[in-house]
Amino acid sequence: MALNLDVIGKPLPPVTYSYAWKDVVLYALGVGAGFSDLDYCYEKQLKVIPSFSIATLFEFLAPVAMESGINLGGMLHGEQELIFHNPIPIEGTLKSEGKITNIYDKGEGKGALIVAESETYHEDGQKLFTSIITLFGRLDGGFGGENAPKNDVEFPDRDPDFVIEAAPTEDQPLLYRLTGDIFDLHVNPEFAKMSGFEKPIMHGLCTHGFVCRGLIEALIPGEPEKARRMACRFSKTLYPGDPIKTLIWKTEDGSAVWRTINAKTDELIIDNGIFEYGDIPKDEVRFDDRVAIVTGAGAGLGRAYAVELAKRGAKVVVNDLGGSRDGSGDGAATPADEVVKEIKDMGGEAVANYDNVATPDGGENVVKTAIDAFGTVDILINNAGILRDKSMVKMEPENWNAVMNVHLNGSYHVTQPAFKVMREKGYGRIIMTTSAAGMYGNFGQTNYGAAKLALVGFMNTLKLEGQKSNIKVNTIAPIAASRLTEDVLPAEMLEKSKPEMVVPMTLYLCSERCPVSGNIYNAGMGGYSRTAMMTGPGAVLGAEGEMVSLEQVRDGMGKIASMKDAKVFGQLNDMMGDLMMAFSAPAEDTAGGSGSGFASATEIFEAMAGGFKADAADGVDLVMQYNISGGSGGEAYFVIKDNKCSLEAGSHDKPTFTMITDDKTFIDMMNGTLPPMQAFSTGKLSIEGDMMKSQLVEELFEF
Repeated sequence: MALNLDVIGKPLPPVTYSYAWKDVVLYALGVGAGFSDLDYCYEKQLKVIPSFSIATLFEFLAPVAMESGINLGGMLHGEQELIFHNPIPIEGTLKSEGKITNIYDKGEGKGALIVAESETYHEDGQKLFTSIITLFGRLDGGFGGENAPKNDVEFPDRDPDFVIEAAPTEDQPLLYRLTGDIFDLHVNPEFAKMSGFEKPIMHGLCTHGFVCRGLIEALIPGEPEKARRMACRFSKTLYPGDPIKTLIWKTEDGSAVWRTINAKTDELIIDNGIFEYGDIPKDEVRFDDRVAIVTGAGAGLGRAYAVELAKRGAKVVVNDLGGSRDGSGDGAATPADEVVKEIKDMGGEAVANYDNVATPDGGENVVKTAIDAFGTVDILINNAGILRDKSMVKMEPENWNAVMNVHLNGSYHVTQPAFKVMREKGYGRIIMTTSAAGMYGNFGQTNYGAAKLALVGFMNTLKLEGQKSNIKVNTIAPIAASRLTEDVLPAEMLEKSKPEMVVPMTLYLCSERCPVSGNIYNAGMGGYSRTAMMTGPGAVLGAEGEMVSLEQVRDGMGKIASMKDAKVFGQLNDMMGDLMMAFSAPAEDTAGGSGSGFASATEIFEAMAGGFKADAADGVDLVMQYNISGGSGGEAYFVIKDNKCSLEAGSHDKPTFTMITDDKTFIDMMNGTLPPMQAFSTGKLSIEGDMMKSQLVEELFEF
């Protein structure tokens, strides 16, 4: 199978990894830690070895290999670079997103390099590390591509400053593989011989972990959190039980070069090592080079947003009509100008805009001001608002429409032109402003409450339209002292409700680090929480096909109204899918939970035989054996020769390759719910015999 060059630059599916302190300790034990490194092994004083980051990316390697088309029989880990932005917590859920950045051709018989880069964030939004992985495909070179640029590291012409010795045990791979890297090459003697080795070899990343411990011991003893960067090239395999030496040269303050040798043979195992270390830089959320628009920014919350954005490096458009609290009057330039002056006096960049967001032209002009002054728009905070409170009986159309025009229509008028700019550039952060009056109701505010809850609906759809363009849309529900709330909130609450207490939540949602979209957050007085619309499980009333009576609804109200096990839905289709499932009879679980598509191995074998592509089998001569365990499994083999395919039950004496798995895994793979590469890399699927030819399955069958 040829390498897939079209995959370069395309995002790979995001990978999540959840772990607890025991996983951190297991990794430490896997890379040789023990009582001499108790900080890595004891939960009451636990620190994380920085190279643990690699153990969180095993699931990322599967799509890299699968999408690139690398020949698994010749795949090795070639190079690894880790850039640490923050210390790795001892527990949590990580999300990694990345892409294949290059595929290099080393030449016929010399292999190929597949380079993939990923960024990993903790569930709290903190960026933890960047990984640059280079896979070496020993059997994939010679396709006429560009060779990789040279990247050799210079070593001082003197004895190393440190020599760290270590002795992995003969059983080391058996322990290390429990961290997630369960590739057969490190445990299966027959597979290792098929791949050209005497016996199972050490995981290169296990040796990498031994080295990471050694570098910390020599350069930053007891302070693994000070590791900033670790890069290297894997030069030669190491057999379990062979001792190693890591030679370290300090080159300047905060950096060193290193290489690791087999202490038994003096062979170079890992080369081109770089290690950088030092104090952790201040972890500050910044908006440098970002352009922000804040509407209604002449005072209160809007002013607080604008000033803090500018303090953190943003260029700010301060929009404010300068009207009264109820939106009446001709407006004034003074409020916006004063905020701009405040920002400029502290060294920031800002321009004023006096347009009325309640009109389409006003919204367009706000965005035009940003483009003319700063060239783009990255952030939009829809904050402008007015109040015209009256009870429903006294609510004139003028007062209803005025509030709708500023809050709801005003957000639309500015968001639409800003969204166009963000979509074109592939980045944006948009904030809507709702209120408890909209989410829960408040006497005398039907116009205000309706507008504020409508903005949540606006967000719910906009988040979907912006998803592919990295535009995140969230909604803030502030509790803050302002001219809109000065006679609504009690005096003691006003004192505690400074606008500055809302700013941290809102600006975090505006930052690059923000991992969420489509959420509502309450903020004020130092307290923060999330609000969500939830749907209860409800009840299906009546028999299938029968009309439901009013009395059945009356009698079923207890179940209908129950919010036990309620769900938050991400979009309409999710809710409708759940609703449709409620009306569907449960599918027979013949394969341990597949529930759709194929239900047994026999069905799959027959479908494969029926979907054989004879025109793709020119010159193919092989026997494919399938051994599927479990109640709906079975054994069968396909004989493919002379552009024909025959299916036989049982086992063949000399199959070209054999696929071995359980029935659920096999059915999930063939139903498309489990990628084969993921099944293989996690040990659910094993392949014996000629692994290269096993990759022909996708080419020979279509069903």
